Amino acid sequence: MTGTNGRRWNHNIHYHPRILDAVPAGARHALDVGCGEGTLARALRRAVPHVTGIDLHAPSVEQAREHPGDVRYVVGDFLTHPFEPASFDVVASVATLHHMDAATGLARMRDLLRPGGVLAVVGLARSTMPRDLPRDLAAVAVSTFHRAVKGHWEHPSPTVWPPPVTYSQMRALAAELLPGSEYRRHLLLRYSIVWRKPHD
Repeated sequence: MTGTNGRRWNHNIHYHPRILDAVPAGARHALDVGCGEGTLARALRRAVPHVTGIDLHAPSVEQAREHPGDVRYVVGDFLTHPFEPASFDVVASVATLHHMDAATGLARMRDLLRPGGVLAVVGLARSTMPRDLPRDLAAVAVSTFHRAVKGHWEHPSPTVWPPPVTYSQMRALAAELLPGSEYRRHLLLRYSIVWRKPHD
């Protein structure tokens, strides 16, 4: 379902601007990890000349390929696909990291970045009860409002619930593997990590 402006909306798309705002000036090559049917990859292509999307879910990638544009789509596992190390100026991922071991996934994304490149992740994590209950209740209220105004588009990709890693664990992983990264927890049941790879 799309909203009154004809655009798709869901919790993941809501935070795409977090990814797009992190794209560094002059970026030439971007990788969308877990691209699904390509919504983020197509948005990245408007800012970056060469965009690759990779996803294990072949039906979603088939949908992505139906859209016009020159994004390169790959059906495969980004953990093992033979990308060249340090070959991307942007590595982006939305709602994908909880489908794999988070530490392994973050390390692989880090290794695929060129020095000076930016890693931008929006992800799902598990709430800790009862501490997170007030935040989660607020998220439900705000989400209900957004759905009423914008509608809700259900992506075709497989889902994993609940996420295996908590928000505090993700914050700790980001600090360990991506020193100096910016971790933010967002209202609509998402977190984001933005990190610029240092020059050697």
